[in-house]
Amino acid sequence: MNRLGFKFAALAVLLALSSPVSYASELTIAQPASATAMDPGFLKEAATLVDNIFDTLILRDSAMKLQPGLATSWKALDDTTWQFDLRPGVKFTNGEPVNAAAVKFSIDRILDPANHAPTISYIRTIKSVEVTGENQVRIHTDGPDPLLPTRMSRYPTYIVPPAYVSKVGAAEFARKPVGSGAYTLKEFIPDERVVMQANPDYWRGKPSIDTVIWRPIPEATARITALLTGEVQLVDSVPADLVSALKNKPGIHLEQVKGGGLTIYLGLKNNQKPLNDVRVRQALSLALNRQAYTSQLLHGFGTPTGTMAGAKDFGYLNVPAPAQDIAKAKALLKEAGYADGFTLKFQAPRRYIASAEVAQAIVQDLAAIGVKAQLEVPEWSVYTQQVASGKQADMYMLAWGSTQTLDADAALYPILHSGEPYSTVSSPELDKLLNASRSTVDSKKREKLLQQIQQDVAKEQPLIPLYREDSLYANGDSVTFKGRADARIPLFDLRVK
Repeated sequence: MNRLGFKFAALAVLLALSSPVSYASELTIAQPASATAMDPGFLKEAATLVDNIFDTLILRDSAMKLQPGLATSWKALDDTTWQFDLRPGVKFTNGEPVNAAAVKFSIDRILDPANHAPTISYIRTIKSVEVTGENQVRIHTDGPDPLLPTRMSRYPTYIVPPAYVSKVGAAEFARKPVGSGAYTLKEFIPDERVVMQANPDYWRGKPSIDTVIWRPIPEATARITALLTGEVQLVDSVPADLVSALKNKPGIHLEQVKGGGLTIYLGLKNNQKPLNDVRVRQALSLALNRQAYTSQLLHGFGTPTGTMAGAKDFGYLNVPAPAQDIAKAKALLKEAGYADGFTLKFQAPRRYIASAEVAQAIVQDLAAIGVKAQLEVPEWSVYTQQVASGKQADMYMLAWGSTQTLDADAALYPILHSGEPYSTVSSPELDKLLNASRSTVDSKKREKLLQQIQQDVAKEQPLIPLYREDSLYANGDSVTFKGRADARIPLFDLRVK
């Protein structure tokens, strides 16, 4: 029996014999990758952990409606000015006040060009933050921005303590963060664990779970084994090929959020030959069998798509994924002067559902049109640094979405507008449309602009959307958990028996 077969055989025994163990005051959550840093304004990964340490001015409830957070109210004073009134008496866990000065400091540090914040794309419309009272700020934008309240509901607008950050510096703050959220960080050992402790003075009340341990378990089968043996009680990112085996397992609850995951896409360095030729980019897209990737490798837990926006996003346009067409792809390459194909470097992580296997299938599909893709699968911690600094390969697999705004802007602007940290696209035409979509207040006009952007991307293929993942979780019966459209795991709302 080979190594993979042994693992599945061992898992089958566990499925038949074991049942999860519950811990009334403690919860352990398994994740596919380790956090690399905890500074909420400079994230290069999902915000799942820092969501629970920090607060934002505005919250989203389970129905994705905006609700008061650190701000009790907000209103537009004019086209470019928003006023936020803050909740009085809230403190960071080190005793600093959560006040207007802290809000200004938190946003200013992201906007400061010297800090090179990878998350700046989301709030680039902000011109300045004005303190107008101990518990009141006015945020000025460089043009009308109808999404400003939504931008205040997730990264990078978590509020951080100015004195502490200034004292310890950015690097130390990323290792030992202090916030005002439901949990405090007790221990952070990369690649091993993150331990959080309930904040007894949280303004919404003390959380019901005292201690939460986040464990990175990259190997998919090992994550499920840990659930079945009671080592963990909740699994984030259930491997698609094990879902059927878990469905009827007593004591295990599977949670699927259809289309609730990120959109997987292939980024392309548009300024490099031959990727600067639209015919080449179109040929690469047509060579891919997206339907096979989702049905066979993702076991149906993904939906092929021709756009980066999600179905729940404002401005979403249902762009069908291109069907594989090898003959047309070859004809386009010949027309572009690459009848014999070419070689490119390709990177993909193991972070997403069967992403390494999908990358191998992509290599095979591209070979059918004469393109040799030299695949590299870096460690996630290395990959996140490369992608955010422009050191990735000619073609690279990444996931993106709009879970922080549920608006197509977040799925499009950061990876399509020239000059943004995660963009390898440079198109004056797209930039013009993207800028217009951010400054248009009329919702119908703005929706048309966002849909026009998606149509242009489908035609020009400056990047190649592949499919949108479902979110897959598994938990023991001792845990009350419900998957969310914004992919959060809000510990404050969880319960254990």
